[in-house]
Amino acid sequence: MLKSSTDVIGIIFPNSYDPLIPELVSVRLMASIPFASRYRIIDFILSSMTHSGIDNISVVVNKNYHSLMDHLGSGREWDLVRKNGGLHIFPPFAEKQVGGPYVGRAGALANLLGFLKSQKEKYVVMSDTNVVVNFDFNAMIKAHEESGADITIAYNEQELPKELLDYPTNDQIFYYTFDIEQGRIRKVSINPKTDGVQNTSMNIFIIGRELLIELVSNAYMQGRSFFMRDVIMPQLSKLNVQAYKYTDYVARICGMKSYFEENMKLLDDYNLDALFSSAPIYTKIRGDNPTHYKDGAKVQNVMMADGCVIEGEVENSVIFRGVTIGKGAVVKNCILMQDTVVEAGANVEYLITDKNVTISAGKEMKGTDTFPVYIEKFKTV
Repeated sequence: MLKSSTDVIGIIFPNSYDPLIPELVSVRLMASIPFASRYRIIDFILSSMTHSGIDNISVVVNKNYHSLMDHLGSGREWDLVRKNGGLHIFPPFAEKQVGGPYVGRAGALANLLGFLKSQKEKYVVMSDTNVVVNFDFNAMIKAHEESGADITIAYNEQELPKELLDYPTNDQIFYYTFDIEQGRIRKVSINPKTDGVQNTSMNIFIIGRELLIELVSNAYMQGRSFFMRDVIMPQLSKLNVQAYKYTDYVARICGMKSYFEENMKLLDDYNLDALFSSAPIYTKIRGDNPTHYKDGAKVQNVMMADGCVIEGEVENSVIFRGVTIGKGAVVKNCILMQDTVVEAGANVEYLITDKNVTISAGKEMKGTDTFPVYIEKFKTV
């Protein structure tokens, strides 16, 4: 563990960017999308918090959260089974004035006001789950304290992904870029269509607990839903909102194309080390046997989880737990999720299979690097 941050509450919003990748969230939410052969996306933020000594963590769910609850369980794998603090999963309460599940981070936080008021910690760290990072929250907390900020927001320098630029404008999905002057955020742009490298928000925040309660209470009374747009932006001149530049590895999931590409990047040892070397990432343990490579198996440049049985040829692919690849089958440039079966003689390339998919014997299926073919859960093709 890193230096303890026992004076900090962690809050994770697992649904915020679900509409960006509808194919994978029809039966789950963004946070529980499988990633990097054995993990779920939430594992990275959750492990980062626990490594930074944050042991009071709340996950505020909205919909499609049953798979996430099954994955997280009691939080044992993340050392979050505690008498005080630990892991809390908050269901989507209906707001009286709206009559339905919450909308936006401010709406989610309004449902947590009673909980926040009952806690003793000084700071609150908040994060979405559409970015995959191995994040040192202690370094950000230190920068927040040294700057005297009211709020600190993490960002990284990158070109905006094409999937974000092409996403139709609506009132639900927002991404933000910053104009920064001497470390302070002076302007926030909503859904800009600007080319070139931008100061792109990671939607990771640090804020004092009492200030958060005040801001969210006021926003709730005024019927505001979105924390950045409706709460922070109108008060940029009043509040000291500092920017925290994050320079380590970031995988940003904005759609099926970026999901495919960010998984494939981890086949490069440089990217793999950049994401995993600073601290371990924990996940739910399934207890499979080691992967069995039978006579005739050929494997090259593959990220392979345990519990697999390989008789065919696999190249440049990410293979999750319990996958079976039959004799004579050829798998190239694919992401095969848990318990996928590729039967004997099948030939697949640029394919993303969800869990428990079967590719029939002798079947040939090929997508492209810009348009991988997706097969939904439990399908046989």
